[in-house]
Amino acid sequence: MSDKTLMQSIARMVPTGSRVLDLGCGDGALLELLRRERGCSGYGVEIADANVLASARRGVDVIQLNLDEGLAMFDDNSFDVVLQIDTLQHLRNTETMLVETARVGRVGIVAFPNFAHWPNRLAVLRGRMPVTKRLPYQWYDTPNIRVGTFKDFEVLATRNQLSILDAFGLQDGREVRWRPNAMASTAVFRFQRG
Repeated sequence: MSDKTLMQSIARMVPTGSRVLDLGCGDGALLELLRRERGCSGYGVEIADANVLASARRGVDVIQLNLDEGLAMFDDNSFDVVLQIDTLQHLRNTETMLVETARVGRVGIVAFPNFAHWPNRLAVLRGRMPVTKRLPYQWYDTPNIRVGTFKDFEVLATRNQLSILDAFGLQDGREVRWRPNAMASTAVFRFQRG
């Protein structure tokens, strides 16, 4: 699966003309794509200096902010869509940020590496932490604070009274809707409050 595949899948989920907040926007490529192909507007939030600069160079409005400090600067329903693409696994306050995503956006979209993908399970059965395209780091050298699974997210959403509007996996450039917890390396969810 390429970053382009993930970006295109996310872009299809964002309604044309939406006001978007991209949490952990990286170099701003997704927001640039949404602006160009979907007529969206909005902001990226990023902490890394190099990514803030790269986003600005793409013409993306970016706010430098540590997401572990929360989203208090944004009012309820400030955005049509709030994105957290490959962000949750890097946050210390994952549950709080998920609730905040649902608060500031009418709809939230998250994507993260699915630790329950069958090759990962096999690696753990063999006594080793997996190293894959989606989890490319050794256990001692990873920027990920945690790993999660498709099913873990469903439980977390239910506990926080979030309604899942759509859920699927991504594997090798295609959407996986049959047994995505085992068959997909990436989990993708679209959700809202209530």
